[in-house]
Amino acid sequence: MPWAQNNLGVSYYRGEGVVRSYEKAAEWYRKAADQGYHLAQDNLGDLYYEGEGVEQDYRKAAEWFLKAADQGLPGAQNSLGNLYYSGKGVEQDHRKAAEWCRKAADQGLPDAQDNLGNL
Repeated sequence: MPWAQNNLGVSYYRGEGVVRSYEKAAEWYRKAADQGYHLAQDNLGDLYYEGEGVEQDYRKAAEWFLKAADQGLPGAQNSLGNLYYSGKGVEQDHRKAAEWCRKAADQGLPDAQDNLGNL
């Protein structure tokens, strides 16, 4: 069950009930993400963005954020917008940044609303 795999990844990421391990978090997130679970895709994108448990790779972060963003996850949409704004892992495109932030802002995500206002 992908939600359970994602939750196990969260436990490893936070060190709740297990010894903290970003590498194990990445393993469990990937298992769930490969099954199309949007929260795990977003979590895996975060790990690639930060370089926690995996080698930092903005392009891979963008790929995982896009998978979750296409499923309507506002946090992933906002993260993708940030990547387009900065040009990390994708070609810089302020129009696309605004489009993704708007999708997240329209769902009520305060950070996206702030980013959209700044754009």
